Parts: sequence; structure tokens; C-alpha cells
Amino acid sequence: MNKDVIVIGASGHGKVIADIIKKCGDNIVGFLDDDLSKPGVMGRVCECTKYKDTYFVIAIGNNKTRKMIAEKYDINYYTAIHPTAVIADDVTIGEGSVVMANAVINPSARIGKHCIINTAAVIEHDCVIADHVHVSPNATLCGTVTVGESAHIGASAVVRNNLNIGSNVTIGAGAAVVKNIDKPGIYVGVPARELR
Repeated sequence: MNKDVIVIGASGHGKVIADIIKKCGDNIVGFLDDDLSKPGVMGRVCECTKYKDTYFVIAIGNNKTRKMIAEKYDINYYTAIHPTAVIADDVTIGEGSVVMANAVINPSARIGKHCIINTAAVIEHDCVIADHVHVSPNATLCGTVTVGESAHIGASAVVRNNLNIGSNVTIGAGAAVVKNIDKPGIYVGVPARELR
């Protein structure tokens, strides 16, 4: 049976997620966004609780905002997985997470709740990704990488195998992570170093 889904967030990210939902054969009811001038917006985010038999996906790239909304509202969350994503049979993906086109998630990986595995990202075997993480387009996490809550892995960044990335860490676009990063902050470059 098809699900009725409301997308929270009507930006470009919301459009991409709406496209995934349609490709999965489910129905887009509309968008909720606090900017009522955006196309397709039928109300503010706080109005989500009045839709009882509807599923929601939070289409907001900012990890802190996505976490705040997920923790504030007790609603049914939809997990959006693009049909072209390649996902091993034993992978677990938490509710409200999004896996975009051409992403690869290999055996024994675990993805938390309300994560974004963006276009063509690669999550190799045995990786563990906590809640509210964003892995950007073309980023690669090699095998057995652990990523803490609300971390952001930038576009085309690479994290070497057997490493830990702490909570609230941001890895810049194109960075190469070759050692554990535990301290929250922004890390850029090859090899990745903290931006001061």
C-alpha cells in the first residue's frame, strides 16, 4: 500500500527527496516549511502534528536543525531510499534517513536515524554512522569507520578505514582523513587538519 508523505523543508534538498519518494511509488502530500512563500508549501513545520495518518521526512541539510525537529515532534517518519542505491542485505538504516541516487552501502554497515547519505556517497563494510549525520555527495567512508552524532562529511571527502570521527565534527569538501578526529570542529585539506 502506498504511503502518503509530507516533506519538511521545501528547499532544493526537499525537491530531491520528493523525487525519491515518487520514484519509490509513494505519494507526496506537500511540503511544510516556515517560509510560506516557497512553492508547494501548505503550512509551517509546527503543523505536522495535525496529520495523523501521514509519514514525514525531514529534508533539511543542517544536522542540528534536523535533529531539533526530529526530537520535538512525535510523528511517523519515512525512510527514503532511491531505487538506484546499492545496499547490502544486512545493512540497517534508521527511520527518517535518506539514501540518494547511486549511493553504495556495503555489508554490515549501520546507519542511524535522520541521516543523509547523499548522491553517490560510498559507505563501506562495517561502518557505523550515528544519528543526524550527513555524508555529502561522492564522499567515501572506507571500511569500519565510526561516525559520531551530527557529524558532516563534505563532498568528495575520503575517510581512511578503521577510523573514528567524533560527534559534531565537520570534514570539509575534498579532505582526506587519515587519523581519528575526536574534537568537534572543522577539518580541511589533505591530510585533514583542524581549521583555526
